[in-house]
Amino acid sequence: MRIKRNITILLTIFFSVLGISQTIESPEDFKVGLVLSGGGAKGLAHVGVLKIIEEAGVKVDYVGGTSMGAIVGALYASGYSATELDSIFRVTDFTKLIQDDVPRGAKTFYEKDDSERYALGLPFTNFHVSFPQAISGGQNIYNELVRLLFHVKDVEDFKELPIPFLCIATNVETGEEVLLEKGYLPEAIMASGTFPSLFEPSEIDGKILIDGGVVNNYPIGKVREMGADLIIGVDVQHGLSDREALSSATEILLQINNYRTVNDMKKKVDDTDLYIRPNIDNFSVIDFDSSEDIVLSGEDAAIKKFAELQKIAQDQGNAPVLQNRIEPTDSLTINRLIIRGNDRYTRGYIKGKLRFALAEKISFEEVKQGISNLSATGNFKTIRYHLESNGLGTDLILKLEETETKMFLKLSAHYDDLYKSAALINFTKKNFLLKDDVASFDFILGDNIRYNLEYYLDKGFYWSFGVKSEFTNFETNVNFELLRSNFDIPNIPSDPNIREINLDVADLTNQIYMQTVLQEEFAVTLGLEHKLLRYSTRTINQLVNNDEDDFVPIDSDRTFFDNSNYFSAYGKITLDTYNDKYFPTKGLLFDSDFHFYLLSSDFNENFKEFSVGKARLGTAFNLFDKVSLNVEAEGGFKLGTSNVTSFDFVLGGYGNDFVNNFIPFFGYDFLSLPGNSFVKAYGRLDYNFAPKNHFMFSANFANVDDDLFRTGEWFSEPTFSGYGIGYGYESFLGPVQIFYSWTPEMDNSNIFISVGYWF
Repeated sequence: MRIKRNITILLTIFFSVLGISQTIESPEDFKVGLVLSGGGAKGLAHVGVLKIIEEAGVKVDYVGGTSMGAIVGALYASGYSATELDSIFRVTDFTKLIQDDVPRGAKTFYEKDDSERYALGLPFTNFHVSFPQAISGGQNIYNELVRLLFHVKDVEDFKELPIPFLCIATNVETGEEVLLEKGYLPEAIMASGTFPSLFEPSEIDGKILIDGGVVNNYPIGKVREMGADLIIGVDVQHGLSDREALSSATEILLQINNYRTVNDMKKKVDDTDLYIRPNIDNFSVIDFDSSEDIVLSGEDAAIKKFAELQKIAQDQGNAPVLQNRIEPTDSLTINRLIIRGNDRYTRGYIKGKLRFALAEKISFEEVKQGISNLSATGNFKTIRYHLESNGLGTDLILKLEETETKMFLKLSAHYDDLYKSAALINFTKKNFLLKDDVASFDFILGDNIRYNLEYYLDKGFYWSFGVKSEFTNFETNVNFELLRSNFDIPNIPSDPNIREINLDVADLTNQIYMQTVLQEEFAVTLGLEHKLLRYSTRTINQLVNNDEDDFVPIDSDRTFFDNSNYFSAYGKITLDTYNDKYFPTKGLLFDSDFHFYLLSSDFNENFKEFSVGKARLGTAFNLFDKVSLNVEAEGGFKLGTSNVTSFDFVLGGYGNDFVNNFIPFFGYDFLSLPGNSFVKAYGRLDYNFAPKNHFMFSANFANVDDDLFRTGEWFSEPTFSGYGIGYGYESFLGPVQIFYSWTPEMDNSNIFISVGYWF
């Protein structure tokens, strides 16, 4: 490719008979201006053109651009060479930047639960559902621009950049053109590239700004006014499309916008001394995946003008082209935090979300992580910030625009083999009682009616406070003899004709707790809990004597095994760096829980104080391309001499978020393997054979019995094992998972199905 290009250059020079006929008396006074149009992904062709401009020896004295042209132009004007820009854009994941996805690690545990439960969330104001102004807030793009332009952070007048620069935006309220030639450079070019409906509008000096391409997508006049004697223009604008090409909302919006710019370009092309139009008609404004081909199209178009470019360089006296190497910032010291625009959220809350100390050297990744933590809350419509030198270090000036909507309607749906079909309706209210708080109510309709009520006061660095009330119930068939032995109720007679009975589990849990969170991924929780626990069945009611000395059912059609209130104190330590709850490919997990049961209403008259502890440790990592391994170990035990068996561990089935001490275990049906202690090992191979599609193989092994840790049998060869082969798909409702499960200990097998987020 390089040889072919060099030959093309030589031929172009040889056959070129038309140069740019200007007589230059003083090369030092001859100024070249560069105009870069907007065009979305097509704007990457600017980088290719710049590479050839530099190769020809042309020194650019002024740069003006709009939208993507503003972004490329500003980076070039700040001192990056065309080759450096090519390297930067080659490693940039534009799709990830535009989607503005917040990494899971940026969310607190409350926020993780929230984002992994609801399929749809809509702002809800005055009993009307509203829709967001744009798909993305542009936060990831802004973060990257701040990092790349850190070396010119203190330049307020863009004429003082290594190459004087300007860009264009549009005042969305008046429709007027706004010239941006002063201010904070990342903020200015972000405003110039704020494409309507894709990104939230920007606010600068009280003006609400959107993409400058709406009014002036090729600012040749403004660059002339800077003092340019000759204009090199690079045009990557999208012409008017026919009906077949208008296949998306983005294309239609662009077509509407282009009605004006296409007509304006007729005169602007004539005013351009050297006009370069890359052949990018086969690309769309969102074809960032084709970045290499688009850059090459820019090179090819500029090569055809190589003789003219060389003539310009000669007229400049072959002035040296700026080639300073710019190293993107890796670390900095922030010694002052200035916050503006926070009316509903306290300084402590915001500082706590940032999670870094002042006056200490930190990486730029930590700054971006802190901003992501703020963004993950959903409490801010836009987060813009300036980094400015103050003599001793750097000021971080946060400019926040809080989300006006405080109430949200959220929906989700789910099916699994235990809870069956369910539809969830949620109402969330922020600033419910105090600043920094949120109240949430889930009402779950379906085969089993449930609810979840939660109030959380997030205090950032300090101890946060929460109140939670949750009601869960389900029915499943369990082994009759297992139930008799597990609940130790002698008056239920053994009957060889009954192998299984229907068990109804109802659980009402109320908690009040305090929680401190470090780096969003590590939390310590201390709390008090009340639990009303009911285990009952209708199946064996007729087998029970109604004699006064025997066990008597509570009502006419139900036998109760437990119907007690339990009161406990508990503590939790959790570390969760998994990148995905359902299909993790990297990260660590440590989840531990210790409950000390102090009091009970004691339905079965056998309560004594006891404790239950459990822990789960796991890791996930990539083995090969698209193949990951998730390995976990889990265990639990009971301390004390109480005969209460309602909190024993019971293994079996597949799923997440089971109530109490029910533990999933491949190979066995739900609630199949009981004991007051257990150890379990689990592994899963995940082959992500296509985007959002997974083929999985799972295996688990366990010992389950009473007093495993006292007898030492927890370290012996596993008694139980099970395996599963499954398929998973990441749908808009949440994960869809189907597993075929079996165990060598029994002849029968199981099929487990789960559709949607668990709740």
